[in-house]
Amino acid sequence: MSEVSNIHELKNVLEAALLTSSEPLSLDDLTRLFAERMERTTLRMLLDELKQDWDTRTMELVQVATGYRFQARAEYSVFLARLNPEKQSKYSRAVMETLAIIAYRQPVTRGDIEEIRGVAVNPNVMRQLLERDWVDIVGQREVPGRPSLYATTKHFLDDLNLRSLADLPPMEVFSKQEAQLDL
Repeated sequence: MSEVSNIHELKNVLEAALLTSSEPLSLDDLTRLFAERMERTTLRMLLDELKQDWDTRTMELVQVATGYRFQARAEYSVFLARLNPEKQSKYSRAVMETLAIIAYRQPVTRGDIEEIRGVAVNPNVMRQLLERDWVDIVGQREVPGRPSLYATTKHFLDDLNLRSLADLPPMEVFSKQEAQLDL
C-alpha cells in the first residue's frame, strides 16, 4: 500500500468513527482505532486534513471540550429542526444569569451567586442546571458551613461548541449590549 493510499485509509477510518459516534471522540479514543501506535501529532494532522476535506460540505468536523465530532453546519439547522420539531428548552432569566455567573466566576457557591444577582437562588434553578449536566459540584469552600462549590462541566462546553472556558465571549461584550439596551 503506498503512503498516499495509507493516509487516505487512515482518514477513512477516522471519518467513519466520527460520523457514527453519538458522542465526541477524544484523541485517546481515536488512537484506539488503530492496531499500531499513532503519534498525537499525526492524528491531529489527519484530523486537520479531514476538516479541510469537509470544508465545502454540509457537515463540519469540530473540536469541543471532550473531543472531535461531526455536526451539521449552522445554516442547515433551520431545516433540520423540522425533522425533530421537539420544543427547544426555554430557560428563565434566573437560570441563564446563574449559569453565566458560574461560567465566568467558577468555582462559586450559592452565596456568591446570590451576592452577584442580589436575590436568593431558587433551588429549582440549581437543580435544572445540575440535571442538564451543565453544572456540577466540584468541592466545598473551607469556611463555616462548607458550602458547595459549583463549576461548569465538559458537557456544558460541548453543548455550546466550546473547546474551553477561554472560548467564552469576554464579559465586556455583555456590558456593551446592556448599555445599548438601556438607551
